[in-house]
Amino acid sequence: MNYAEIKYSDIANGEGVRTSLFVSGCRRGCPGCFNSGAWSFAAGEPFTREVEDRIIESLDHPFADGLTVLGNEPMEPENQRGLVSFLERVRARFPRGVHADGSPAKTIWCFTGDVLDELMPGGRHHTEVTDRVLDTIDILVDGPWMQELYDISLRFRGSSNQRLIDLNATRRAAAARGCLLAEA
Repeated sequence: MNYAEIKYSDIANGEGVRTSLFVSGCRRGCPGCFNSGAWSFAAGEPFTREVEDRIIESLDHPFADGLTVLGNEPMEPENQRGLVSFLERVRARFPRGVHADGSPAKTIWCFTGDVLDELMPGGRHHTEVTDRVLDTIDILVDGPWMQELYDISLRFRGSSNQRLIDLNATRRAAAARGCLLAEA
């Protein structure tokens, strides 16, 4: 897997101060895409263990609120496979919950052009690692960018069809109903 960019101390792609990883590669080709230069899976640099380590180190500060994964398309099957171990490392290092001082734990956000249903079993981007990837994510911003639905007033979304999904709340509700996405 390659990445196009990493932004440290990013305040535009999720709540608080975040490290944002922009992965390379997307097959959607949305008209008006802000990141069309990285549609190619070969764009950018290789996502190595050293790069992972630098990102994890960047999160290990009191001012860092979490990690955001976006790009082009983190949920392309090959990107899921390239991200899953890294995201599990981040989640293991920074577990969910509240710190002893009362501050919230670091969160993981993911922006995808897929809608959540496409990531569920039987969906077009569900792979052998999708459930593991989703298990690490706290907030999923889903839905393709649609230029005709562009709305600058939306928080953390570019077009009105996109949704902010609290996956932790979704997992709790699913567990209460005995459905998929239940907390592990």
